[in-house]
Amino acid sequence: MTNHKYIATPSRTKEILAKYHFSFKKSLGQNFLIDSNILSNIIRHAGITKETGVIEIGPGIGALTEQLAIHGQKVLAFEIDQRLIPVLEDTLASYNNVEIVHEDILQANVRNMIATHFHPGQSVHLVANLPYYITTPILMKLLRDKLPIDSFTVMIQKEVAERMAAKPNSKSYGSLTLAVQYYTEAEVVMHVPKRAFMPQPNVDSSILRLVRRTKAPVSVLDEDFFFALIQASFAQRRKTLRNNLSNYFNERLTKEEISLMLEQAGIDGGRRGESLAMEEFAILANLFYPECKTP
Repeated sequence: MTNHKYIATPSRTKEILAKYHFSFKKSLGQNFLIDSNILSNIIRHAGITKETGVIEIGPGIGALTEQLAIHGQKVLAFEIDQRLIPVLEDTLASYNNVEIVHEDILQANVRNMIATHFHPGQSVHLVANLPYYITTPILMKLLRDKLPIDSFTVMIQKEVAERMAAKPNSKSYGSLTLAVQYYTEAEVVMHVPKRAFMPQPNVDSSILRLVRRTKAPVSVLDEDFFFALIQASFAQRRKTLRNNLSNYFNERLTKEEISLMLEQAGIDGGRRGESLAMEEFAILANLFYPECKTP
C-alpha cells in the first residue's frame, strides 16, 4: 500500500468525481472529507483496532471507509445514494473487508445486520461523517433501539455536537442533551474547519464521541414518560418549570397539584428546565407518572 494514493485528498477526490461525472445532491447533505489528518484523528478517537467491527453511514466516495478498512477488522457501510454504489466498488476494490449496503439506515434492520456481518461478542463501533440534515433522527433511532454498538464517533454540525454534550445551565442544554446522555457518555473531541470538506458546508463541524452506557444513569418507571416530561419542561425555554408542566398536563392536573408535587420533589417550580440535572428529571418523572400516566 506504500504507493497507494488515499482518497481523502483534493486531487484524488476531484479525479474520482470527474471519472464518474458525479454531482453533489444538496438534498442528501453530501460533503466529502478531503483531509487525511482529520481522518487519522477520527480513527484515533474512535479506538478502531484490527479486532473491531465498524459500521459507517454515508460513505460517499469512500475516504473514511478506506481508513476504517485499513485499521479495522470489517466495515459495514450504508449508502442511500444509488449513484455512489459503483463508485465505492471501484475506489474500495483493493479492500476485501468492506461490505457496502445500498439502504437507508433509518429503514435498515441494523440489529440483524450486526448479527450477520460481525462475530458474536465482537466489539462494534459506529464511525461516520453524518449528513447534517438527518443527524439527530439517525443517532436517536440507533440509541433508542439499544443496539450492540459500543461507541459512536461522528462528524456532525458543531452546534448539534455541543447540544448533545452540554452540561446543565448552558444555552446548549436541552431535551436532546438529556436523551443522548441517558444512553451514552458524550464528549466533543475536536472541531473541524470547513476547508476539510468538498464542497465546503455552510456550518462548522465537530467530532462527537458517544460511549454507550452499560446501565442507565438514572432509574425511571417509564422511559417514554421520562422523555415526554423532559420535552415538556423545555417546551418554552424562557418559561418556568411550573408553567411548562401546567401547559403539558393541562386538564389532567391543576397548577396547585403541580406546585404541590414539585414541593414534594424538593424542586423549586420557579426554576427553568435548563437548570435541572438528569437526576432531578428522573425524580419528577417517577413522581408524576403514577398520577397521570399518559392516555
